[in-house]
Amino acid sequence: MEQPAVALSHVVHHYGDRRALDDVSLTVPAGERFGLLGPNGSGKTTLFRILATLLPPSEGTARVAGFDCVREAATVRRHLGVVFQSPALDPELTVSENLRFHAALYGLHGAEARQRIDTLLGRFGLADRAGDRAGTLSGGQQRRVDLARGLLHTPRVLLLDEPTTGLDPAARRAFWDTLDALQQEEHLTVIVATHLLDEAEACDRLALLDRGRLVAQGTPADLKAALGEETLWLEADDPEALAERLEARFGLSPR
Repeated sequence: MEQPAVALSHVVHHYGDRRALDDVSLTVPAGERFGLLGPNGSGKTTLFRILATLLPPSEGTARVAGFDCVREAATVRRHLGVVFQSPALDPELTVSENLRFHAALYGLHGAEARQRIDTLLGRFGLADRAGDRAGTLSGGQQRRVDLARGLLHTPRVLLLDEPTTGLDPAARRAFWDTLDALQQEEHLTVIVATHLLDEAEACDRLALLDRGRLVAQGTPADLKAALGEETLWLEADDPEALAERLEARFGLSPR
């Protein structure tokens, strides 16, 4: 039986007297797309920081690809890719220079780095922009370069923190279409924090955090059935413009 890609056992984290995470346990099988939902302050960011080895839990254990995030942090980082909410690119460097710099941080150099960079840029439809400064790219293109950055070292687990924030619907779809194909090709496990309903519904399973506690988890269909569904009626002078804004901001599709 294949070991879980991510396993949390009774994880607690304190910021002073405040519990940011309160006895969180969950398991993510290899190859799954797992979504984290919750309002601001629910503990999503703290959980990501623990998995990324940036923050040790106050209690409990967190493991990525079978390795302990505290005792085996260096090994965890070799198996983990992270794409933050804000692009981690230098706008003055070219796309290729950005990726070569980050490849070197993972120990990739020379022909090995060039081959991986060329493969990813070709996969993301950005091969013709390799020599352009990152700051000249559109928001959607920058996010795809940032995704390539997180995948340079062929990680087994990818953490995505609100990865499509600020992108228009077409750019969001292009981002996820690219990731869908890569996830299947490389048997990648994806953990995504999102507030967009369409992105949540595309996950295999979801976990809902509130005030640091895991209050529900299951498939999107299971959670919708358990939590119920509300209908919101809106009237507008320009329904099409409102529909575009709702889809861009919240991932909502009017019916």
